[in-house]
Order: sequence, then structure tokens, then C-alpha cells
Amino acid sequence: MEGNANSIEMDKERLTAEMDFNKDSSSAVIRIKQHLPDFLQSVKLKYVKLGYGYSCNPATILLFLLIAPLFASVLVQLTGVDITRFVTEVWSNQAVRLESMDAATRLAGSGLVLFFLALYWSKRSRPVYLVNFSCCKPDEERKMSMEAFLKMTEETGAFSSESIEFQRRISNRSGLGDETYLAPGITSKPPKLSIDEARSEAESAMFGALDSLFKKTGVNPKDIDILIVNCSLFNPTPSLSAMIVNHYKLKTDIKSFNLGGMGCSAGLISIDLAKDLLKALPNSYAVVVSTESITLNWYFGNEKSMLLPNCIFRSGGAAVLLSNKSKDRNRSKYELVHTVRTHKGADERSYHCVYQREDDKGKVGVSLARELMAVAGDALKTNITTLGPLVLPFSEQFFFFVTLLRKKISNAKVKPYIPNFKLAFEHFCIHAGGRAVLDEIQKNLNLTERHMEASRMTLHRFGNTSSSSLWYELAYAEAKGRVGRGDRIWQIAFGSGFKCNSAVWRAIRPVVEGDQLGNPWMDCIDRYPVKVPVAL
Repeated sequence: MEGNANSIEMDKERLTAEMDFNKDSSSAVIRIKQHLPDFLQSVKLKYVKLGYGYSCNPATILLFLLIAPLFASVLVQLTGVDITRFVTEVWSNQAVRLESMDAATRLAGSGLVLFFLALYWSKRSRPVYLVNFSCCKPDEERKMSMEAFLKMTEETGAFSSESIEFQRRISNRSGLGDETYLAPGITSKPPKLSIDEARSEAESAMFGALDSLFKKTGVNPKDIDILIVNCSLFNPTPSLSAMIVNHYKLKTDIKSFNLGGMGCSAGLISIDLAKDLLKALPNSYAVVVSTESITLNWYFGNEKSMLLPNCIFRSGGAAVLLSNKSKDRNRSKYELVHTVRTHKGADERSYHCVYQREDDKGKVGVSLARELMAVAGDALKTNITTLGPLVLPFSEQFFFFVTLLRKKISNAKVKPYIPNFKLAFEHFCIHAGGRAVLDEIQKNLNLTERHMEASRMTLHRFGNTSSSSLWYELAYAEAKGRVGRGDRIWQIAFGSGFKCNSAVWRAIRPVVEGDQLGNPWMDCIDRYPVKVPVAL
């Protein structure tokens, strides 16, 4: 019994976050090499069932196994067709010509053909195409080197010497480089923390991405039918989506949505929402805009759990054009294959692990709890278990499922079979939330440095740009000329709540290297990848 208790304590220690506070909360020990939980050790069968449910809808099964045979039976009874004679003729290899059939047989056959054609047409999934996307690249004067960031932090006078040293240690091992971008409101001396500055930051990111998107696609803004904007921490009135409608003079019946407070995974939530709307609205264009505003959300206090976002979050934004028009297929880059969303908000620990609050001095910031790594691992486990049946080859699914059943039936310690997701995807776009998270995901999924390159280089060049980071990563792969026809891309992101969301795309055509407009990498791609120093 004592041995079991020690084992539990060891598991808890392995699940701690990147830092550990002393009892008096006066200092913190940084644990950059803490591990995500081994989510493949405790897979739940219900999430596997959920994955198969996505690919095999029960209503469709009922339709084919019950309704279709019943319809055929009624049709035969009404027309008086002699099924036995017809089958005997076919079985005996006699010629069965249309002119040799009586009128009732021809009617029955035509009816069945029309029924199944109508059934297929009504149940088929309308394709959703990604025509193109653009990422905002802020002005050069907004660049912020690591040294400049630490100097700015010290010169504000808002932080204690201990907090400054804490941010220095975090920054040195964060994986960020010297060319990330910050908002002018924060870098001004003194900082200009006004709603006007926040609006200006949001407009710069959104309009910058949208201008290049409309230019490279040739789509008139007035032809947009659906607009979805996501920004977690800045939600003014009128909304950000209304700002876009006003700026581009979009049409009055546009379906506009503004998603707030949903964290870094909100970009994929917006894609999923756009997919559902495009299925309901044929012959439509949808634009998704993902950004984050830092100006009013910079923390000027000394609580260490709330200082972490200052060290890793930077400015950015992206805009994506989606279409369900068949004429757009040939010019589109990707087709949306799957979206899988996981929400762990029912669990209190998951709900509070990324939480906006006031510190004891009344300073507002976002607190990252020490359980964050454990919560992220649990959400990731659920998400990929649901996604697996949709994307993995049959051989991988078979071995994984057999191992899972053995463990459930025998209730014994069975070495888990780790599915090879490298067989399902050519490109991995993992949210660049932080260096430690990327390290552990790479380890758990057995990914190579090549698979992680887009995520690591995005973190180094642009920092954590929240929900838009996935598009900077895909832009990196395109700038390198690595995306070929038929390639499969997996985008996966984490967000407050706590959420883990995935999107799977398939490249319709090779992406031409050198598509400069809207690609923030084109002036520096030759310098990448770079070796990111490992700080102890």
C-alpha cells in the first residue's frame, strides 16, 4: 500500500507545470523539463467510440440497414416484380437486356436507382475549401528583441527585482528569438494602455491580413457571406467583427460572429463554426479572422503565475477565406477533411488552469496554474483518441484497438500500442504555445525535428501569437515549398476552458513556393531553420 502511495506521488510530480512555488510564494523553481502525462497509458474507450461515431453516423447506418431495404420491399410489392425469376436469369448468366424486361421491372429498377442517387446527394458532405489565407506581418519598428524586452520591463518601474529576474529566466528558455513584435501601446514610454491603442492594434492585425487576403484571392469583400472573428481578451463595443463590416462596407445580410474568451484554440473553433455554416448555406464565402490584442492585457504586477504570458505572447493575426463553391476547387489550396473539438470545462481543475483575475494589488492578468501541463495532456489524450479512428491507417487502428481491448477485458498492465501518426499526416502544425509543451508533444507522438520545425520556428520568429499561430506555421511550410498535392496537414491547438481542438486538411494542389503576398516568412525563410539555444 505504501508503494502505491509513493507511485501516486511520483505521478503527481510528473504532472506539475513548468514552475513550482515555495510555501511562502516568495520564489519559484522553474521546471522546464517537466513531462506531459503519458496520455497513451490511460485511453478511454468512449473517446475511441466517439471517433468512430464521427466517421460512421448511426442515422446513416439505420438508413441503409432498415429504411433502404424496406423501401425496396415495398416497391417490389407494388410493382409485382418477380425477383426470383430476375435473380435466376442473372445467376444462370443469361443476357439481361433492358428491352427484355417488362414495364414493372424497369420502373422498379429506375425507382431504386433514383432513390439511391437522391440518398447519396442528400447525405453527402458538401466540401469546404480553403481558398487562401494571409498572416499579418507588423511594421519593422514594432520588433522587440529579447534584450529590448527585458530592458523595457525594467524601465517601466512596475516590477520588483525578483520579478524582473524571473522574467529573464523564463524569456531565456522560452524559445522566442529577437524579431518578435509587440504593440506600440506597450512599448511606448510610458505605456499607453487605452482602448484607442487596443483598437489600433486590433485594426492593424485584422486589416493587414484581410487586405492581402482579398488582393491575392481577387474576392470582393461585398461577396463575403459569413464573417467569424475570434479574439480572446479584447472584446469592445461595437465588436471586432463590426469593425471589419464597417471598414470594408460588407453587405447588410452578412452572417457575422464574434468569439471571445476562448483562448488560443479559438481559431479552430471558428473554422469548425464556418464549416457548419457553409454546410447550411450553399454557394457561399466565409472569412475567419484570428487575432489577439495585448495592449490592455499586459500584466504590470509581481505574481509569478501571471507574469508568464508577458514573456511568450506577441502580436499577430491571420485571415482565412473558405468556400463551398464547386468552381473554387481548382484554385483552392486545401480541403477541410475533419474537425475534432474537446472541451474539459466540466472539470474544475481544467476550468481554472488558465484564468483571468486580479492579483492582491488589484492588477489584472491571466494566471497559468501549475496544473496546466497535466490538464493539457489530458485534453490532448482525449482529442487524439477521438481523431485516431478518422485518420489512422487500418493497421494502426487495429493494433491500437486490440491493445485497448486487452487492457479493458483483462484489467492487467498491458504495454500500450502507440499509433504512428506520422503515417496519417505529412505536416504537423502544433500551436506554438511554449517550448516545453512542444518538447513533450514531440516526445509523446514520436515526431521528428522536421515535423516540429514549423512550430518551433514560428515560436522563435513570431512568439506565441495565440489563435493565429497555426497559420504562421502553415505559411512556413508553404514558404519552404514542402506542401505537395494530396499532403495531409494536422493543426492542433490548446485554449483556456480547457480546450484542445484539431483540424485536418488535404492539399488540393501543390503550393507554389514564393507566394509572397500575405506570407510573413518570404523575406527571411532562407535563414530558417535556426538552432534555438538550450537554456538550463
